[in-house]
Amino acid sequence: MSFDFLQEKFLENRVGDYLVAFAIAVAGILAIKILQAIVIHRLKNWARKTASNFDDALVRLIEHSLIPILYLGTFYVALQNLTLNPLMSRLISASLLIAATLIAIRLLTSIAEYLLRLYWREKGENNNLQQMSRALLPAIRTAAWALGIIFVLDNLGFNVSAVLAGLGIGGVAIALASQGVLEDLFCYFAILLDRPFEIGDFIIAGDLMGEVEQIGIKTTRLRSASGEEIVVCNKDLTNSRIQNFKRMWRRRVAFKFGVTYQTTQEQLQAIPALVQRIIEDFDKTQFDRAHFSDYGEFSLNFEVVYYVYSSDYNLYMDIQQQINLRLKQELHDRGIHFAHPTQVIYLSSSGNGSSTSQKELVKSVKGQLKAEGQTS
Repeated sequence: MSFDFLQEKFLENRVGDYLVAFAIAVAGILAIKILQAIVIHRLKNWARKTASNFDDALVRLIEHSLIPILYLGTFYVALQNLTLNPLMSRLISASLLIAATLIAIRLLTSIAEYLLRLYWREKGENNNLQQMSRALLPAIRTAAWALGIIFVLDNLGFNVSAVLAGLGIGGVAIALASQGVLEDLFCYFAILLDRPFEIGDFIIAGDLMGEVEQIGIKTTRLRSASGEEIVVCNKDLTNSRIQNFKRMWRRRVAFKFGVTYQTTQEQLQAIPALVQRIIEDFDKTQFDRAHFSDYGEFSLNFEVVYYVYSSDYNLYMDIQQQINLRLKQELHDRGIHFAHPTQVIYLSSSGNGSSTSQKELVKSVKGQLKAEGQTS
């Protein structure tokens, strides 16, 4: 059997060269198919049995990115056995370069997206994950596509240095013109990454307070306690001290009250234990201390500290109200009175002639004090 036809040339290549290139391509495709059918199929089965999602994402990345790269490599190796004219060679090289760059961009953006989702999933914030993805993923894709286009143009022989220099100068001009907007934009990413507050948190920033309703690229919108919407620049929030009440797992409460100077020693000693018993009767509270703190101008003052294990302000006020009512009732039952502002006037007589006017003055003062007592 004669194989002379294999030596015949067609488009500067022998028929045998075409057959070798075809055989390499077929062998490569078969090898890739076997890899998909055996190795990747087993990897998928193994990933399904594990509780982690990391291996599932890794298998998907291999299947969607590595396999196309292997196909490109197979065709590239097959074409190396052929002698192509310069135009055809350049066209094929450019096509392979563009295809490889597209696959690499998809791979990088997929990895970035998965790492971002994994990070926020560990934090357990699904709503913020969606917002973070909407904000960061387009920026990541834009940057990856820009770098990919520059890489392709540079490898195709285009002079991108002048273009990059022009973009740099234009970028500086745009940055100077939109400095305030860019500051708010970077502050927006700082808020999303650092998370000093999130949607639904009740915060106080400087003289502003309200519930966070929306975190935008330039502004953040708060809903105040009185109902109106407050729009704040992101820069103002990141430059302020922020109090986040939603993350407060317990509230420290300190209050004072005073009893009259007529309270006996035994009654004073019993008051701290009485206050402790009242506070410990409530759920979600922890008594800390109660002390006879100081002598006031008209009262003996006590200071009480306790904790409420909740960030709910209404719950705290309900508990404090019940404590005040119980404390008033308990002190009243024991004959202990809350102090109120009083003033005692001492009069000395200098002679019989002035005794009548002094008595009238005393009666007038007593009548005034009695009237103040009735009105209070």
